[in-house]
Order: sequence, then C-alpha cells, then structure tokens
Amino acid sequence: MGFEIIQPGLLSALQDEGRYGYRKYGVISSGPMDHFAHRSANILVGNSAGACALEMTLLGPRMLAKEDMIAALCGAETAAELDGIRVPMWRSFVIPKGSKLNVHYAVKGCRAYLAVSGGFEALPIMGSQSTYLRAGLGGYKGRALQAGDSLAVCEPQRLSTSEGFKRFQGEVSTYIRPHYEDNPILRVVWGNEAAHFTAESQSRFAAQSFRVSPQSDRMGYRLEGSQLNPVDGLAQGMISEAVIPGTIQVPPGGQPILLMADCQTTGGYPRIAHVITADLPLVAQVKPGGTLRFRVVSHQEAQEQLLRQAMNLRLLEVGVQAWVRSQQG
Repeated sequence: MGFEIIQPGLLSALQDEGRYGYRKYGVISSGPMDHFAHRSANILVGNSAGACALEMTLLGPRMLAKEDMIAALCGAETAAELDGIRVPMWRSFVIPKGSKLNVHYAVKGCRAYLAVSGGFEALPIMGSQSTYLRAGLGGYKGRALQAGDSLAVCEPQRLSTSEGFKRFQGEVSTYIRPHYEDNPILRVVWGNEAAHFTAESQSRFAAQSFRVSPQSDRMGYRLEGSQLNPVDGLAQGMISEAVIPGTIQVPPGGQPILLMADCQTTGGYPRIAHVITADLPLVAQVKPGGTLRFRVVSHQEAQEQLLRQAMNLRLLEVGVQAWVRSQQG
C-alpha cells in the first residue's frame, strides 16, 4: 500500500507516458501535460521515464504514507511539506512510513508531478495507465482522486532499492529545466491552413499576447485576443483533419484553441499553427487567466529543440544510474 488520500486537491490523477497506437480508432493519447517534469520525476526515483506518476493541478493532495518510499516532485513550484517540513523540488527525497505529504497551491506554474520508486499501480488499458477523465478510462477508477482513496505502489526496480540510492540527493539542473514564465514565448511552426488567414491576422498571431480563458482544461486552452480572420469560408466548412497536442485551431469566432494532452483525434477548424513539442511543458504551466505569446520558427529548429530536450533527459538518467553504481563500490 502506498498512500491514503486525506484531501485530494483540485485535480489529481494518475498519468503515465500516454496511450499510443489507438488514435486511428478515435482513442486519444492522454498522458502528462508536462512531459519533461513527469519524466524528470520518474528518473530521479529510478523508474523508467514513462512510469505512472501523479499529476496535480494547481492544488495538490494531502496524503498519508503507508510504507517507506523514495519520491521526487517536479514541475510547478509548490510549497510541499512532509510532516510540516518543506520538501525540495526537482530532487529526490525519502518519505518515511506514517508521514504526511501535503502539496500546497502552486506558487509558480500550474501542474506538479509526484513520482515514487516503482511507480503508482494502476490497471493498464490499451497499454497505458493514463487517466482519460472524460471517458472514465485508466488511472484510479478512471477519475480524479477523492478523499479515502488508496494508491498502491509497484515493486521498485533493483536500482532504487539499493543502499546507495537511499543516500542519493540527485537534482535536475536549472540549465536543462524548462524556464516556466508568466508570459512564455512559445515557438510554433505554421499550420496547414495558415495561408488561408489574412496577412494581418498572421502578423497579429505572431505579435500579440493571448489570455488563457478560465474555460480551459486538459483537452485545450481557449485563447482570448484580437480576432484572427480567414480570407475565405474555410472556418465554416472545413473537412475534419488530424490534430494532436500543440495544434492551434481557429473556430468561426476567430479566437484560437490550443489543443493539449486530452485533445480529440480530428478537428474541423483551420490549423493556423502548431506549438513545437519541446515547448508544450511551458504551455502546461500557464494558469487560467495567464498569458502567452507565439514566435514562428523553422521545422529544423523544432526538431533540434526536441532532440536537445531528449538528450538532456537521457543524460540525467545516465547520471543517476552512474552515481548509484558508484556507491555500490
């Protein structure tokens, strides 16, 4: 037994890397909103990068530990406490049996991720433990956590059960973390229907700040700003096309929608642009009411940034493993 949930927080749900291979059947991917923070937390506790962790939105839960665990908390800056003592962000720490972990409101950012050695236990559905809230699929009974729930933890991997790992105080360097900001500039590439928008609309899209509407969720962020206008009637009668997290659609009202982790598989609105995958963690950390901006880049830069991010995570993983092995002497 891992944790007993005393208070669930605003929206706390289990997510692994995501449910892939089924979008052609209309089944969405889900998974974490901030992949970098999710993977980092797992690596710090000796898990595979895509293991099942707890995603906490704005306000995290209060939980009672039912066994000794090694944990890591990454993502939004939260004043998390273990029996009243502040716990570090972006580094591993020990949770003793019987202690209480309280994850407070996110001071900066929107979503934090708690990983424990072994990962949280949940029944895989279509190869994934991720929670898809709208369909009641995966995770803990297909829903967000509630008071009284019990979260089980899987058997830790051999690496994280060693004596050396219990002394590990690894930390994710600030040099490789995403720079979460209040008004992030998100890199985008133009979408397939960008040419259907007026030159003025394209210019406004790349120059203005958009406000994230309170009517935003894991499916998509509704953005508020100057209206974007197509040069033809495409927005009224476009045949549905494929969309993925990061796609920015523009419905007839001219206010864009930035699709996120729980987005649909196809959409019938013109796609003006697409946020590069490496910058999706920045989007995930913008609170409702916050603002964001866009900067157009080349496909080559988008690919280079994703490769750099993947390389940094791989180096983190290798570094953790090397340190532990060095302690085994």
